[in-house]
Amino acid sequence: HVDLVESGGDSVQTGGSLTLSCSATGATITDYCMGWFRQAPGKERELVALISTDIRTDYTDSVGGRFIISKDGAKNILFLEMHNLKPEDTGIYSCAAGVGFQCAFKSGEEKYNYWGRGTQVTVSA
Repeated sequence: HVDLVESGGDSVQTGGSLTLSCSATGATITDYCMGWFRQAPGKERELVALISTDIRTDYTDSVGGRFIISKDGAKNILFLEMHNLKPEDTGIYSCAAGVGFQCAFKSGEEKYNYWGRGTQVTVSA
C-alpha cells in the first residue's frame, strides 16, 4: 500500500515563503515520476511542478523561478519550496506519484497512480 502525506501548508502574506513536504511510505519516490498539483478555489487541479526519476524538473510558467521541487531519496520525501508567494498561488497542494509514462507536463494527471490528500496554502494580499 502506497501512502503519500503532505505537510507544510499555511497562511502567509504576499511575498512570503513556504516549503511543502510529501512523505511517502510503501513506495520509493526515486522510482516514480513525482508531481505537485494545485487546486485553486473554483478551478481545476493543475500540475505545478514535477521531478523525474533522473532528477529532471519542470514547472508551470506561473511558478517558474519562484518554486523549486526536490526530493530526498534517503528520507523518501518530496519537497516544494515556494518563494515570493502570490494570492493566485492559493490552493490545495497535493503530491502524486506515477510510473510507466513520460514524466512531462503533457502527460495528464490520470497517469499518476498515487495521490496524497493535500495541504492548504493560503496567500493573502
